[in-house]
Order: sequence, then structure tokens, then C-alpha cells
Amino acid sequence: MNNIHPTAIIDPSAKLDPSVKVGPYTVIREDVVVGAGTVIGAHAVLEFVHMGKDNIISDASYIGVAPQDLKYAGEKTLLVMGDRNKVREGATLNRGTAAFGETKIGNDCLFMTCSHVAHDCQLGNQVILANCVALAGHVEVGDGCVFGGFVGVHQYVKIGRFCMLGAGSMVAKDVPSFCNAQGDRATLRGLNLVGMRRAGLHRDSVSAIREAYRTLFLSGRPWDEALAEVRASGVTEVQDMVRMIDGSKRGITRPATGVQAEEEVTL
Repeated sequence: MNNIHPTAIIDPSAKLDPSVKVGPYTVIREDVVVGAGTVIGAHAVLEFVHMGKDNIISDASYIGVAPQDLKYAGEKTLLVMGDRNKVREGATLNRGTAAFGETKIGNDCLFMTCSHVAHDCQLGNQVILANCVALAGHVEVGDGCVFGGFVGVHQYVKIGRFCMLGAGSMVAKDVPSFCNAQGDRATLRGLNLVGMRRAGLHRDSVSAIREAYRTLFLSGRPWDEALAEVRASGVTEVQDMVRMIDGSKRGITRPATGVQAEEEVTL
């Protein structure tokens, strides 16, 4: 227990691996599980969170705290985190509500200063939220997404894999996988070619995604006709885009103008 500062307050029910380090004046309340190698800074507050190993929880961050939802009536819910996540100063990650029961965060994510993940959100792996990004309740985010500073995302919006959301964007509709979006309200600005390249997608897959994007958003063809053509593709990543579109309840983010989108997608 030498890793725990004497001023820290830890509930007897908390389960901390012996290697966990806890800084001064941190409060760890009930139903907390922390995996090996995790470092928790000063003045942090943790409750109702189960996290894996090697996470870094910075000073004055709030992990697993109660949802900011008027319907929340104190029911027991959780925040579940994976491994190697970094939560910077002042970030707030809320636990779930009775609607879903859990807020889920994958592995290797970064939550910069003052970012916020609301109740019942579902985040994949390697997601980056820059400063002051705010995800409302029930937002779903795929692997490898990057949110620029001050992005706001509406409740129940789905963000596909490897999307890039430009700084200051207000996102009110679902964003298909592999796309860039920006603006208030956000519109598509082409494909996240840099993100796909970093993810190691094969050149043929990238070409198929570009063709699908053009067919759906730039061809000017009737939507049902364009979607039927794209749906026939045998490329896994294209089918990822199709599943998002088929499952959308809030509607799909689209380009503001075909000319602008064409310039972006051909970079």
C-alpha cells in the first residue's frame, strides 16, 4: 500500500491492484476496480468504475461519477474502461443509467483536458477527444476516431470507425465510417485518408471506400439507387459504411456541396 498517498480516501469495497498508485487527496468510492499499473493523480474522484491495466488518470478528473440526466434516480450503474487509456485534468466520464446500465470505453483512448463523455456512451479503441469535446448521452463512437477541440455531439448520434471531426463542429446526425465532418451543423468534407493510412488499410480497400463515397454523396443519383449499388460491394470496409447508413435513426451527415466534397476526397 506504499503506492497510496496517506491523504487519499479509499472505500473499503474498492479493489485496487497492489501496483496501482494513488495521489494525494484523491477519493475512491464504492464499486471501483482498478487494474495493474494504473496511476491515479491528485484530487481525482472515482466511483462505480471498473477499469483495466496501465491507465493514467490525471489530477482532478472525475471517473464514473453520476450521470447528468434528470431521469437518473440513483440506480446502480457502471463505467467500464479497458487498458492504457489516458484521462487528462478536469475530464469527466459519467457512468450509465438504467436505459443501458453502462458507459463503455475501449483501450488506448485519450481524453484531453475538460473533455466529457456522458451516460451510456459506447466508445471503441484508440479514440481521441481533444480539449472540451462533449459527447451527449448514448453516443456511439467507432475505433480510431479523432475529435478536434470543442466538438459537440448530439444524443444518440453514431460516429463510424476512423472518422475525423473538425474543431468546433456541432454533430447532429450520424457520420459514416472513414469520413471527415466539420461545421455547424456538421457536413461531410470527404474521407479521412490520413486515418485510414495510419490504420494500415489496404490500398484496394481505400479505393473501394472512395468509390462508395462518390457514388453515395457526389454522383447526384437517387439515394436508393446509389445505396443499392454500394450495398453490392464485397469490400468489408464498404459494408461497414452501409451498415451504419442502414441502421441510422438520426439521419446521415452529408456534404454541404458536391464541389467542396470532391476537392476533399481527391486529396
